[in-house]
This record gives sequence, C-alpha cells and structure tokens, in this order.
Amino acid sequence: MIEIQNIDKHFGDNHVLKNVSFTFEKGKTNLIIGESGSGKTTLIKILIGLHTAESGKIIFDGVDSSTIKTKAQRILRQEIGMLFQGGALYDYMTVEENIMFPLSMFTDKTEEEKLERVNFCLKRVNLEDKNDLMPSELSGGMTKRVAIARAIVMQPKYLLCDEPNSGLDPKTAIIIDNLIQEITKEYNITTIVNTHDMNSVMEIGENIAFINKGEIWWTGNKDSLLNSDNKELNDFVFASELFKRLKS
Repeated sequence: MIEIQNIDKHFGDNHVLKNVSFTFEKGKTNLIIGESGSGKTTLIKILIGLHTAESGKIIFDGVDSSTIKTKAQRILRQEIGMLFQGGALYDYMTVEENIMFPLSMFTDKTEEEKLERVNFCLKRVNLEDKNDLMPSELSGGMTKRVAIARAIVMQPKYLLCDEPNSGLDPKTAIIIDNLIQEITKEYNITTIVNTHDMNSVMEIGENIAFINKGEIWWTGNKDSLLNSDNKELNDFVFASELFKRLKS
C-alpha cells in the first residue's frame, strides 16, 4: 500500500499538485486518470523520487519515506518497478540483457541465477525464447511486455506504470491491461497506472483517482465511474461519442 498525504508541487509559478491525498491499495490496480497536464505524470515522478514535493508525505506500507535513511531509501527504490510510457528499452541491448540489467546493477546473483530469473519473467509475459531479439525487432505489444518483464524482474512490492497503452492498438492494449492486472493479483503488488485511456479504466479500474487542475476531484472504481454526478469527471469520461452512448 502507498498512501500520499497533502502532496504539493510547484514548478516556478505553476502549482502542479495541490494538497493531493489518496491511498493506493495493495493487490489492486490503482489508476490515476485525468487530462494531459493535470499533474498525473508529476505525481508518478514524485512517487519514484524523480521529483520532490514541497510538502506532504509518501508512506510505503506504513513507513514515511521522508524519515528513512540513505541505505533504506536505496532498498525502497529497488522495491519499485517502473514501466515507462515508451518502454524505455536500451536499443543496443538484447531482450535478455535489458531484463537482466537491474539484476546486474543491484544484486549479487550469479549469471546462472540472473538468467533463470530473466527466463521466468519472459515466460510470465508470454515471450519465452525471445532472449536474443533486439528492441528494433519487437512489435509495440512485445516491447511493452519486455518492459513489464524488466519492471518485475527485481520482484518489486510496488509497480508504477506511465501510460502503458500509449501507441498500442485496442486489442493489444487489452492484453497489456490484463497482464498488468494478473501480475498485480498474482504477486500482491501495489500497482499504480497513470492513464487517460478510458478502455483501460473500464477494464482494470479497481481504485481510481481523477485529477483535475492538480487536485483530486473524484475517487471510486470502474463500477461507480459511469454513474457519477461530478461534472468535470463526466466531461473527461464522456468526451468520446462511444462513452456518451454508454451514459445514455
């Protein structure tokens, strides 16, 4: 579980996040939704330590991250798996080398142990025997699955996903959504997905925070989403003709 309390963030005069509080639940797919520029990506970057909030707390399974010492902070970062928007694979490394990279950087495992873990993760994302492919040889969906394998190779407690379906066709996007949710349940991970893809919201939205203008305007799940009387949420959710028909 990750709990954020009263998070504030400025970039100069731009007040990006305003007193944001929410609880991301363990074993569930927690979604952050909102328009581009609403503060979603900034919040993700604060959670993984790329940005620092001016005020507020981030509590990982009961531990306030601001109170832990340097060594414990390094351990905490290793417990966070990150799935970047474009996959962020190293184009000069093979699939195997990309997934093995965190193990080589942060563990003392033998080559045999690392390879065993890599192969396990590849099998889990249905890409076994693709070890020697280069990123340039992968489809968009395969790239995302390799990125997921790399994100879980360290057996993280927390999995953060930034627009995991960006650039994917609808069918492949559903496959990625389902894979993220399956992994979340299987390993009881606290998973946070930053998205504006309403198909993803309706597929895997178990615990949702809607951010608008840097503030949380609504919380709920996919079942309550379609029946909300929050105007700003409805303007976002029912922007497309398809979802307008669902509302009616």
